[in-house]
This record gives sequence, C-alpha cells and structure tokens, in this order.
Amino acid sequence: MALMDLLPKHLFTTRGWGLLASGVGSLLLAQIMGRRDLLALGILLIVLPLVSLAGVRVLKPRFQVFREFNPSSVETSSTATVRLAVARTGAATGPVIMEEQLPPRFGEPPAFRFPARAASGGTSRYEYHLRSGKRGQFRIGPVTAEFCDPFGLSLHRHAIDDGDILTVTPAAVELPATGLAGARGNDGVTATRIRANPSDDDVMTREYRHGDPMRRVHWAATARHGELMVRQEESVTTPEATIILDQRYSAFVSGSGATFGPAHEDAFELVSSDNFEWVVTAAMSISAHLADRNYSLRFLDAAGNPAFRSSHSAPDPETEEFSGLGGLQSIGESLAAIQLTGARHVHGEHRKEASGVVDGAEAPFDDHLMDKLAAHRLRGPILALLGNMPLAEARALAPAAGYGANAFALVVTDHPRHAQPIIDALKLGGWRAVAVNSRTDLPAAWAGFDQGEILAAAAAAMDVRRGAAVPR
Repeated sequence: MALMDLLPKHLFTTRGWGLLASGVGSLLLAQIMGRRDLLALGILLIVLPLVSLAGVRVLKPRFQVFREFNPSSVETSSTATVRLAVARTGAATGPVIMEEQLPPRFGEPPAFRFPARAASGGTSRYEYHLRSGKRGQFRIGPVTAEFCDPFGLSLHRHAIDDGDILTVTPAAVELPATGLAGARGNDGVTATRIRANPSDDDVMTREYRHGDPMRRVHWAATARHGELMVRQEESVTTPEATIILDQRYSAFVSGSGATFGPAHEDAFELVSSDNFEWVVTAAMSISAHLADRNYSLRFLDAAGNPAFRSSHSAPDPETEEFSGLGGLQSIGESLAAIQLTGARHVHGEHRKEASGVVDGAEAPFDDHLMDKLAAHRLRGPILALLGNMPLAEARALAPAAGYGANAFALVVTDHPRHAQPIIDALKLGGWRAVAVNSRTDLPAAWAGFDQGEILAAAAAAMDVRRGAAVPR
C-alpha cells in the first residue's frame, strides 16, 4: 500500500499499475527462463495499459458547461450563488466525479457527480455559494473531471470548460447626511447660476434642507415661521459632483506595504495598499451617498484623465461621467480591479505598470486637470481622494477649489499629523481638507467636513424670532 501511494495517481488505476508490474515481472522471468510465451505475455501486459492511457487522452469525452453568477457582480463579504449546468455532447461514458476549480481564497473546490441523480434532459444542474472579503476579479472554474478507459486501467483529468470571471466590488459604507453638497443642494435638484429678474411673486420660500447655502436663507420668513426658511427663486437642474481619485503608486507606496501579484494575465492580486483600499471604499461610499441624492458623478485621476482607464474590470474604461443606478453599478465594477499605477521599484529593479503610465510622464494636478474642472465650473462640489504628496503638488491642486461650488479633500497617509502643511496649503486655496489614515472611521471623516453652520444659523434664527416676540 505504501508503494502504491508513491505512484502517480492520475495516470493509471490500481488495476493498471498491477498489469504494468505483472508485465515487468513476466519480462524478467522470460529473460531468466528463456521462455517466449512469457516474453509475449509481458509485452501484452505492458502495452495494454499504455494503449489505454493514449486512448483516454485522444478520445476525450465532450461536455458543455453553463455557469451563472447571482448577482452578476457581488459586493465584498456578500454571498454570490453559482449555478452550473453540465451537459454531455459526445459519446456516453459512465459516472464521472467533477470538480469546480477555485482560487485558494474560496476554500476547497466543490466536487459533484455527473450525471446528477435528479438530471433531466441530459443536463445536470448544481449550485454552490461563494464569498470574498477582498475586492477584485477572480476566475471561477474550469470544471475538471477524471475519466477512465473502458477497461479501468488508465486515468486522465482535464478541464471541460474555460471558467468565468466573478467580479467582487467594494461594499459601500453608509455615510451620515451632512451639508457637504453646499451651494448645489443634496435633494435631487440644484440651483444654477442663471437667474431671472425676480419679482415679489418669484420669491418663494420653503424649509431649509441639508446642503442649502446660507446665502439663500430668508430671514424674515424664518422669523415668521419659527424655523429656517430659504428662497426658491433659482431654476433647478440635475446636481453634479466631480471626484478626483488619486491612484499613483508614489502616493501610496510608503508605510503599509503594497501587494505585488504575478505579471501574467490570470493574476488577480492587485497592486494596492491599506491606504489605497481605504480610498477605494471611500470612493464607492461617496458615490452611493451622492447617487441616492440624484447626483450625476464624474471621476478623474490626478492627471485629469478618466479615473478608470487602467481598471481591468471597468465596463467602459474611457467613461468619466456616471448617473443613475446603472452609473453607480458601473462605478462599483470599475473600482473592483482598480490598482495603483505608475513606476515602482521591487528589489532594486525598476518596474512599470501594465497601464503604461509612469510617474512623471503626466504631471499630476496640471493644466489638463484644471481644464477638465473648468469645463464643469461651479456645477457642483469637487471631492479629492488623495494619498501622500509633496507640498508643491498640494499648492498646484489648491486653485482647483475655485472650479467647484465647494471643494473637499481627504488626504490618506500613515501619519496624518505630518500632513498638516499639505492640509494648510489646500485650505489656503479654498478646500475643506482632512488628513486620515487607513484606520480612520470613514463616516467620522465624512462628518468631519460639516463645520456646524446649520446649527449656528438655526440659533441665529431663533434669536431673531425671540427678538420679534418681545413686547415693546
């Protein structure tokens, strides 16, 4: 038994190895005893398993495999249901044990027997579940099966399909409602800069909503109603938001080490870091938060190019504008396999990402980005998700705040206190900027932008009301 365990398990069955051993023994006896009949028997016993082995490899049974994921793309830590349908298209064979090959992160590959007991119409159906705690794209499959020849002498395992790609998108974190939308509102409408000549009839008021600018507060109506009221004399359009997604390797290389995957096309390890994963989660969460408020979204990288140009999972890498539920789904799929781009050094060797973008080839925060922002000037807030940067880059980005109704920046670094000069430079240009690290609670960082103007305004309105109520 110990000897059998040392032999290859996917060439011959126990019976096949037995015949080969008997054939070798017969040849030895034929040599010793000089018997021709033993020589012929030995050759037959050796040739028969070898012919069976060749036959099972040449005459492969044929199958068709249909694989379906539900949902088609799944969020991290959520469960995807995989449905398999296997049908035989070639000559009939006996029962076969099949396995669905999986990346190691998903655990043991599921095994099943073909044909299934409840098979109907020649097609066997199977179902199992997968869950991944990490975003990315993963090849599920192929289905492999081990076939045996009719004599039960030889074995051959081969794949009967090519597998399919499962896309795991980052899960959005629920963010608190704040006044971050600023002058553009967060209720599904936005005030444009084009106004009519308002008459007394044009000036209508409504209750204050999160995101309404303080310049639209109607103080007389506030004092009369006892709650904060705003004017409605401006026309409304769909609100917009621009998100600048920094994905340069140089901005996220320090501290939490990056993960380097192999270079071949089936590699699913992304070039990333803890800080960049925080940025990806923030991008997904902010997108979902604004999409719920009917915002259309535009994603740009640090150079002003479409942010998802280098993402292998992006449905349309050149798209930079997204709207509605379909747009939010596209953002999630694009973020699934986004990774750090640009030049990097590994063990002293200079390497370049597959995207072909090298640090310095396209200067970050230059005129190209400014022109893109100017094309949508003051149509909505600008949000920048940034990594480490030198002070010169912060100063180059600072004027971009003037192109948005409001400008917010999250600088993700291992040492937020050391980023204070960067924060000061951005604030000097008009940004509301906060430095965080990968352990910072995202909802807390988001709420940190809200500076309490609403509470102060409400208190002022109550003071006006109390003053009007005092009898003279």
